[in-house]
Amino acid sequence: MNSKNLLLMAGIIFVAFTLRPAITSVGPLIGAIRDETGISNGAAGLLTTLPLVAFALLSPFVPRIAQKLGSEWSILLGLTILGAGIAARSLGMLPPLYIGTILIGLGVGLCNVLLPGMVKEKFPQKVGLLTGIYTFSMGIWAGLAPGFSVPLAEDLGLGWKLSLGAWAILIFIAIIVWLPQIRGREKKTETPAVTAPKTSIWSSPIAWQVTLFMGLQSMVYFSTTTWLPEILHSQGRDIAEAGWMVTVLQFSGLPVNFIIPVLADRLPNQKAIAFWIGAFTFAGITGLLMNFSVILTNLSIVLIGIGLGAAISHSLTLIGLRAENAKQAASLSGMAQSVGYLLAAAGPILIGSLYDLLGTWTVPLALLLANTAIFTVSGIGAGRDQFVLQDKRHKQKKTASTIA
Repeated sequence: MNSKNLLLMAGIIFVAFTLRPAITSVGPLIGAIRDETGISNGAAGLLTTLPLVAFALLSPFVPRIAQKLGSEWSILLGLTILGAGIAARSLGMLPPLYIGTILIGLGVGLCNVLLPGMVKEKFPQKVGLLTGIYTFSMGIWAGLAPGFSVPLAEDLGLGWKLSLGAWAILIFIAIIVWLPQIRGREKKTETPAVTAPKTSIWSSPIAWQVTLFMGLQSMVYFSTTTWLPEILHSQGRDIAEAGWMVTVLQFSGLPVNFIIPVLADRLPNQKAIAFWIGAFTFAGITGLLMNFSVILTNLSIVLIGIGLGAAISHSLTLIGLRAENAKQAASLSGMAQSVGYLLAAAGPILIGSLYDLLGTWTVPLALLLANTAIFTVSGIGAGRDQFVLQDKRHKQKKTASTIA
């Protein structure tokens, strides 16, 4: 691999570092934010939901933005917007808190949609490996962020505002590492990864199954990372300890973050992967719901971490595997992440509102179980060995060969 590709890999890894901490760092601090600002649990859930809504609404337009600016410049723009959002949110006043949260979603949306297409274009023979590397990278800081949130706020005396704002440092570093990708490039580039195919991807059943899998597993993921500290706190855990349990959940998924894309790339189909992702997640949420003992609860959190860690990397891998080329990958990424994250956005606020209404975590966790069952079925369908825009072509070839 030449030095140019190594620099690109480094850039992708550092961009991936930034895509989750601004969201996952919120969960352990929700109680402090709620108490200081006087907002409800439902309104607090918006701090995780709003980035997903912004992400979902922007995603269909990302290929067009990148076609005009170029993928490299678009990712730099995304990092800049993400940094501005983190800075605005850390001011602490309610309007900047929510405006900054929206900007975070827009910044993450630009970067997250473009990475699968860039991997498909630049490393077409190593989609699984490269997807595994950058989802593993994404998982590292996604896991560290909630664990550091309370210590930064309380032990270092930064408060929740500066604790959330500290992640701007990671954005600054990522921008520095990404800069070699735009040196000497014009803002408008001929990048095939971001041009849309002529046939609409929205008519493909496989594309919709990928989208449902992406959306519903993300709903479970963001709901869990947002509310797990509060769930554990209601079961008698210290809130700082509860924050570190989110880190345990995230780190439990790191090995499969890397392994699943490589495995999926080598298998003839990915149906079994989706089944086992669902089984681990379902078992983990069931154990959390039962709450028989601290040991069982901790084991359940590890199972959820394995299931959801595999789910996010598998979602992104499916975008590359179900796309015939980089153009399709960009379009499928936009579709899956727009509709998918719009579904996901409903999770944290719905879970918080249900708890406000019922005063128990039983029904919210049961809802997550139902979502797990549905995304498992969708994932099995998305695991079929077909390209998203070749369903009809495959059938026609099959019919023609039968007649011959």
